Amino acid sequence: MASPQPHQRHRVAVLTLPPLPTFEVGVATEAFALARPELDVPWWYELAVCAEAPGDLPAVGGFTVRVEHGLEALATADTVVLPGAGAAGGEPPDAVVGAVRAAHARGARMVSICSGAFVLAAAGLLDGREAATHWRYAGLLAERYPRVRVRADALYLDGGDVLTSAGTAAGIDLCLHLIRADHGAAVANAVARRMVVAPQRGGGQAQFVEAPVAARVDDDPVGQAMEWALERLGEPIAVADLARAAYMSPRNFSRRFAAAAGTSPARWLLEQRLQASLSLLESSDLPVEEVGRRVGFPTPAAFRRHFARVRGIPPSAHRRSFAQPTG
Repeated sequence: MASPQPHQRHRVAVLTLPPLPTFEVGVATEAFALARPELDVPWWYELAVCAEAPGDLPAVGGFTVRVEHGLEALATADTVVLPGAGAAGGEPPDAVVGAVRAAHARGARMVSICSGAFVLAAAGLLDGREAATHWRYAGLLAERYPRVRVRADALYLDGGDVLTSAGTAAGIDLCLHLIRADHGAAVANAVARRMVVAPQRGGGQAQFVEAPVAARVDDDPVGQAMEWALERLGEPIAVADLARAAYMSPRNFSRRFAAAAGTSPARWLLEQRLQASLSLLESSDLPVEEVGRRVGFPTPAAFRRHFARVRGIPPSAHRRSFAQPTG
């Protein structure tokens, strides 16, 4: 989808199904509806909340919200956001499915938050694709739409023209990811500061953690090992090294780590290395090979391979898209 020309607005339509999910709609509103003249960008977003028919819509929490726009808003939208709530309860109305298909066919970028993925799946837009949704709905989505490759472990997934995310806070992550893709890292980080949230969480990060790392790292061997590793990302680190830092056997450490972090030690370490590489790619002139070396990849080929697999583009392309001025 082509970016708007200078001074042109990018139209975002938030399509709701009852009961209206107030938090998810609020996330899209916060990200795209507020004017942000302080950012000094050539274009920004124009948001419209819509439904199958305009009027009073029941919302989560027992109150109603007046929605001013109907499905016609999708006909001119550049991005369509589907925030979920009632979407998982059954097949969406035919009129909604048809409008979603037509918007995608016209070139609109389609975005789901939480159970909004069910509407995209009903429209056939997730067939053959990987898709994220809230972990509680992952099994139902896979069962109802077997042609969708459901990723229960992902915060969000960027398929280019179709993007999906898990629930609640993952919607914030995906909206910031969209702003980052549209305007670059500096603008997305400024919006994140305004929202008082972390500017970047990788989409592959685990969405459900059984037991968070203890606030006092000294009291938690897994937390100690994480802290130890984050101070040494440029060095070779094996699971056995992490276990040693936690004064545990590798087998016991791996089990405790998975329960605490929701992923394996090796995958967590890979994600931390890739995350650390982003700021170097965006804010330095270091060669890509040196960036990979500084965050602990044994060879430039390994860095490029893992980066492209996880983030969908090679590190050089990421730098071209998100590089910040260094002068």
